[in-house]
Amino acid sequence: MSENSSSVAPRVVRLTRYTKTDQDEILGEGDDPFGVAAARLTWLPKKEHFGIRHGDRLVAHAGLLRLPVAIGDTRTEVVGAGGVAVAPDMQGRGLARLVVTAALEHARTMGPRYALLFCRPPLVPLYQRLGWHPLDEQVIVEQPENRLVAMPLRTMVTPLRDNVNWPSGQVRLYSLPM
Repeated sequence: MSENSSSVAPRVVRLTRYTKTDQDEILGEGDDPFGVAAARLTWLPKKEHFGIRHGDRLVAHAGLLRLPVAIGDTRTEVVGAGGVAVAPDMQGRGLARLVVTAALEHARTMGPRYALLFCRPPLVPLYQRLGWHPLDEQVIVEQPENRLVAMPLRTMVTPLRDNVNWPSGQVRLYSLPM
């Protein structure tokens, strides 16, 4: 049986880099692969990358980045998760769960108590199945030229430690979104 056989369990690997070419390998070439161009936001690249290969092809990715944030009057840091992608022809096989779970396992070693992500509303149920919780509070993010904008996408959080609850209050990301 070949290594590309469906009987071989997919394995998440830490990627040393993640480029636009890698993203195109997963999602295909396009101007708006994540469906968020209408939000007109400038995004930060992630620093930590996790992927799944099927044979020689990269078919899934999740990225992480540590970010400064204020929740109410408390300044802290979160691990921003983003760039989650699964190749369209590989969806429905649990790859999102595998790559996000591996990324969160690493996020737990990075220090912050919470992870945060932004997603389109149709993806909320997927992330809820993965243990994320939607925030009702408005989230303010920075954009170029010192602009502050309300995040138009859905914000979701998950704890990275046992027995921690997301505090109440408006959320301000002291950076571009990830």
